Amino acid sequence: MNIARFDTLPETANKYDAELQKNFKIRLPEAVTGIIHTLQAAGFEAYAVGGCVRDSILGRVPDDWDITTSAKPEQVKALFHRTVDTGIQHGTVTVLADRCGYEVTTYRIDGEYEDGRHPKDVVFTASLEEDLKRRDFTINAMAYNEEDGLVDMFDGIGDIQRKVLRCVGDPKARFCEDALRMMRAVRFSAQLDYEIEEKTKAAIGELAQTLSRISAERIQVELTKLLVSAHPERIRVCYETGLTAVFFPEFDRMMETEQNNPHHCYNVGEHTIRALTGVRADKSMRLAMLLHDSGKILTKTTDENGVDHFHGHAEESGRIARTMLRRLKFDNDTTDRVVRLVRAHDVKIERGAKYMRRALSRLGEDLFPDLFEVKEADMRAQSMYQRAEKEADLAERRRIYEEVKDAGDCVSLKSLAVNGSDLIAAGMKPGKELGEILKALLEEVLEDPSCNEKEILLKKAKESKIGH
Repeated sequence: MNIARFDTLPETANKYDAELQKNFKIRLPEAVTGIIHTLQAAGFEAYAVGGCVRDSILGRVPDDWDITTSAKPEQVKALFHRTVDTGIQHGTVTVLADRCGYEVTTYRIDGEYEDGRHPKDVVFTASLEEDLKRRDFTINAMAYNEEDGLVDMFDGIGDIQRKVLRCVGDPKARFCEDALRMMRAVRFSAQLDYEIEEKTKAAIGELAQTLSRISAERIQVELTKLLVSAHPERIRVCYETGLTAVFFPEFDRMMETEQNNPHHCYNVGEHTIRALTGVRADKSMRLAMLLHDSGKILTKTTDENGVDHFHGHAEESGRIARTMLRRLKFDNDTTDRVVRLVRAHDVKIERGAKYMRRALSRLGEDLFPDLFEVKEADMRAQSMYQRAEKEADLAERRRIYEEVKDAGDCVSLKSLAVNGSDLIAAGMKPGKELGEILKALLEEVLEDPSCNEKEILLKKAKESKIGH
């Protein structure tokens, strides 16, 4: 396992702390060690750098390993037999080793950022410090090799110890270079449970509108990572800093929509934030909770007693969910499942097995038991009004669901004992009428599962006047 070998973090850290460099030992993969040693043997500097160093310090297994070096791209290519020019214009060559690819990037100084995301050009440099200075956050601006130990020029270790996310240098400059870094800041704070340093957060607030220059696909990736993190409630920071106003303006309206109703003690947005933490860290589940009450911004009414109501909000929430997910370029499968969960989250299922079968047939077997998890998270983010009754009711619905599931009751055409071919073989005419007959037979089976026998259903179909 690739982990740092130390017991405690030091109280202070800076580039002159020789003891710090000596004490830090990170177990590098053999391939990474081999690449670094090959570059060093040729007279170049080389270090593991960025997220892999951060994750190793945190005791996590890095997803990938990046290497930074004083060697130019053509010099890197000359030293290794198998390479790919993955980003050679920016100094990156991928070295293939042990069936994996390792990005090796030349120390560089980024030129002007014209699109708020990518530098127009880069200038190669022989200075590791210059290369680290261009990186986003201090915790991502550390380098390591076995000879020099940890190189931490911007107190990344100190920020890890303080659980603080801070830009390297001027935060405005870092965010002007790449506006996506603002979303990354919130995402890292959610993944690591770090607070965003005051000046860094203030800069996000000042520059939030520049996020509009970033592609929907890039924003989607960061939003998803934030939502499936251990602290999805940090989306509140996106609202506080003005980021949601750019990519999810409906959320801002949710944060401004009060719910004067005995079932609620938070506004729509705060209720949503709390509900987010009530489901497992699954993309579709977290998105469903984020969007389940979005339609309340358009369906709110207030009665003569001053009580707010949101009739039809689930259907409206489904419409908003589809619009938002398409806007951020989510895939069709995710979009469809989230919309179905959103529309179903407020469905009332009467007690009794036949009502559960009808709900399964109408909503889809695949939506359960996720729907129960959504309903529970929604309930637990409400007020305590009638909480005991709600919990008992949900538990009973779950019990009935398990009973129907264990019985193997037919709830869809695919598990019906007859199909169209059977009806044709029994002498019925092909055509749309067959579909109507099958639907009618399914209704019979939903009412009485014991009817799901081929002979019984064929007899019922023949007795029907439909199709004759």
